Amino acid sequence: MSDRPRILVLANPTQPAPNLQASCPADSELVRAESLSQGLGLLRTEHFDGIYADMRDPAVCEWGGNLLQAEHILEAVPDGVAVVNADLRVLWANPTLERWCGGPAKGRGFYEALDSPEILGPDYSPFHTALGGKAVSTRLHCRDNRYLDLHITPVYEADGHIGQLITTARDITLGFQQQQKLDAIHRAGQELAALAPDQLAHMSIEERVELLKLNIRRFIHDLLHYDVIEIRLLDPQTGRLEPLLQEGMTETASRRVLYAQAQGNGVTGFVAATGKSYLCPDTATDPLFIEGSPGARSSLTVPLVAQDQVIGTFNVESPKPQAFGEDDLQFAEIFSRELAAALHTLELLSAEKRSTATQSIEAISREVALPVDEILAEATAVLDRYIGHDPEMADKLRHILASARSLKECIQKVGEDLAPPGAPAGPGETAHPRLRGMRVLVADNDERVRRSAHSILGRFGCVVETARDGQEALTMARLGRYDAVLADIRLPNLSGYEVFHRLRQDQPQARTILMTSYGYDPSHCIIKARQEGLRFVLYKPFRIDQLLDALENPGEPPPSHNAASQPEVVQA
Repeated sequence: MSDRPRILVLANPTQPAPNLQASCPADSELVRAESLSQGLGLLRTEHFDGIYADMRDPAVCEWGGNLLQAEHILEAVPDGVAVVNADLRVLWANPTLERWCGGPAKGRGFYEALDSPEILGPDYSPFHTALGGKAVSTRLHCRDNRYLDLHITPVYEADGHIGQLITTARDITLGFQQQQKLDAIHRAGQELAALAPDQLAHMSIEERVELLKLNIRRFIHDLLHYDVIEIRLLDPQTGRLEPLLQEGMTETASRRVLYAQAQGNGVTGFVAATGKSYLCPDTATDPLFIEGSPGARSSLTVPLVAQDQVIGTFNVESPKPQAFGEDDLQFAEIFSRELAAALHTLELLSAEKRSTATQSIEAISREVALPVDEILAEATAVLDRYIGHDPEMADKLRHILASARSLKECIQKVGEDLAPPGAPAGPGETAHPRLRGMRVLVADNDERVRRSAHSILGRFGCVVETARDGQEALTMARLGRYDAVLADIRLPNLSGYEVFHRLRQDQPQARTILMTSYGYDPSHCIIKARQEGLRFVLYKPFRIDQLLDALENPGEPPPSHNAASQPEVVQA
């Protein structure tokens, strides 16, 4: 190889040849490129000690200007950009990426420069994939708790092999942490709503309220990081906002009587009356604000809404002005929805102490209700196979079914016998006599719903049986008799519409009710079922009065039932 220095000359052939003798060594080897594309090709394939560009050539000037402009753009973009070679060493990085690396990145391994981040996927070997010829994206978690979305694009050389990789990294830390917080709030809401009868039936109403308040405090401190809070529940009869939980409020504020009215009742009364959230950035200039905590300078108040009805308010305050923003408003509204669902689960708005007889029934039933239901479901499924093939075995299975149902009646009878003389009549014997002895099949794959069905409907004298999926429900409906069937639209193995359609065939005398969570119905099961006569839909979480209304609505003829008789089983 020659030791003569090689210089690439970018010059327009139509222009006079430049005189390079004055600035280049006499023994220099001058290699002329007659176009920019030819010059770039030579730079990729050959070695040069210098480049001469003829500035009289407009194309050369434009090329140089574009390079300078591109450099300024790469320095200004908020994304991190780097050029990496096949050995994963950084050849060049823009200032954004070097700032994340804590200093110069050139010459360092890409992962080393970022202090060995954790690869979260979906591609756990992104550079290997890119060197294989595919553009790839993945996510990194850096040690400074920064989250980056990384995109890698291979750059091909003239001979077809990959010589470099262009990497771009976008900082998604804020959005990722917000999503983590939303997920945590949702999990907290599920835990609040998990205060179900099977866990807490032995507790009094007061104990349930105290446990819920304890969980509320914990989640508000741990997730939302609020220290001054106030939760009030709306009494629908009087319109008063009764305090449920207060922390950090003055004694005067704690005793203050507030009503759900837009005027004269502070921000809390306004929110309860309008159902709209209220962000108060500066209490000193807000005409609605009434002091709650000492020295409060800003506040955030959102309504507690269930079934499109305001049931209370959730209020937080801060001694700093403008302490709450749109993100706080979003988180507070989401948490309030979860809180409202939990309050309905505990029936705090209309809770009454149960009679001794009802408590006894629930205490026993909560332990045996679902196991007996499993016996009924399994025995019914086996009976379905033996009918018409083995009459003796079918008779034995019918006896098992009858015994299991008798067990439920015995439990209820024992509970009633435990009631002392003169005990008050249960709600099912007074306000809802039509429910007494009504046989109800509840199909839902959520065990909490099935347990709650036994607990709630059992108070009103209903005889409840449950199924875990659509096939169990249809088999039990085909071989039994029910006055009403409640089925979730998202049962395993069958759509809600198919369950409704076949239930109407197997139980034409029964009132069929579909249930859904928050109106979620992607398969339009409810619309199709309405076209075939569906009249009742319950949207979870629903109030007890809505459930009772669906079961005994006078718009349909009352189902015939006999409290003392077993469901009639279809004979082979």
